[in-house]
Amino acid sequence: MKVYVLLLLVSAAVTYLTTPIARWIALRTGAITAVRARDVHSVPTPRLGGIAMLAGLAVGLFIASRIPFLAGVFEDSRQAWGILGAAAMVCLLGVADDIWDLDWVTKLVGQVLAAGFLALCGVRLFQLPIGGVTVGSTRSELFLTVLAVVVAMNAVNFVDGLDGLAAGMIAIGGTGFFVYSYLLTRQASPTDVSNLATLMVALLVGACLGFLPHNFFPARIFMGDSGSMLIGLVIAAAGIVVTGQIDPMVVSNRQNIPAFLPILLPIAILLLPLVDMGLAVVRRVGAGKSPFHPDRMHLHHQLLALGHSHRRAVIIMYLWTAVFAFGAAALVKFSTTKVLVILAVGVLGASVLTFGPLRAGPDEGNHPS
Repeated sequence: MKVYVLLLLVSAAVTYLTTPIARWIALRTGAITAVRARDVHSVPTPRLGGIAMLAGLAVGLFIASRIPFLAGVFEDSRQAWGILGAAAMVCLLGVADDIWDLDWVTKLVGQVLAAGFLALCGVRLFQLPIGGVTVGSTRSELFLTVLAVVVAMNAVNFVDGLDGLAAGMIAIGGTGFFVYSYLLTRQASPTDVSNLATLMVALLVGACLGFLPHNFFPARIFMGDSGSMLIGLVIAAAGIVVTGQIDPMVVSNRQNIPAFLPILLPIAILLLPLVDMGLAVVRRVGAGKSPFHPDRMHLHHQLLALGHSHRRAVIIMYLWTAVFAFGAAALVKFSTTKVLVILAVGVLGASVLTFGPLRAGPDEGNHPS
């Protein structure tokens, strides 16, 4: 555990220190988010925060490859470096979009290519850890892997609409996934808790935490598509890797339930982004528009419409993420009944804060961001 925490701190420190450099690059290249009708910030803000997050991941992974404790993770180095390579691909794609505003078809093609590269490096969905069910064929593995990764990237991108929202949600959800992955791996292989999924999530949480001080309201820089696609890809890759590292015959039936969740993007972490994306697609297609047509009907916009301030809306989204992410992680240690009770209490508390009388507050959305 100490090694993972150390690498998390390294990733956080590198990201924090390189974010001003990313901001400088954004200002010099014109990668600046203008104030649009659907936005809540009131002044143009530089983006390209994904560059700093990629630096944190890269430095952390390089140091990890030199640590004997994690030697087993790098025995087949294709997966570890493949994740970093695919992350670099989507980060560069995001940089191009942040600077030149690419059309959605070009971005989708780039996302598919990055996800395909990830699959070719061995990070692919080949097994469902429920009864040891295999996907069936190489073609199916490739298709499901690409689909999972592309959906995850776009889900994070859809929810990235308030200062600090996406980075904080992934940091919180990733922490829950980190605990889950570490504990499940320790149970499945007590003598060797080195694990690629646990490592990548630790580095990702560190990158998000390092970026958050620059990005929380009022933000001095946005992560942009370079960051949202990067963290979506890494969290999806970590979830997919779990399917190849957890023996379904070792864990109990109860623990197979959360073991299944990471395959689907991981649901516990990306629940709110996925719901937001799903509602947006249905809403826009129903109105005869493109699924990628922007509007002001996202979940975070709805929270602002309820009367929540900018900061409070972000914190409420953090709370909902924590409820579901840590609820899934708790299944590794506690009975399903106990987890459901705790989850019900958490949902009730989050609902009270979301819809209760405290929602009325000063409108911080008019401050510079």
